[in-house]
Amino acid sequence: MNIPKDPAILLSFLNTQLRDHYPSLEEFCRQNDCDQAALEETLAKVGYRYDKDQNRFR
Repeated sequence: MNIPKDPAILLSFLNTQLRDHYPSLEEFCRQNDCDQAALEETLAKVGYRYDKDQNRFR
């Protein structure tokens, strides 16, 4: 899967994927061979954190 690099597009992409296809960020990363820490770090730089309870970045 081609994951967007731009943080704004990445935010929208991940939240849509999490809402529609994956029960957690961990599962998304496992199935798509992604570095979870890198994704979280990228979005933290623009003020977003992963909310496990809501399974989305806020």
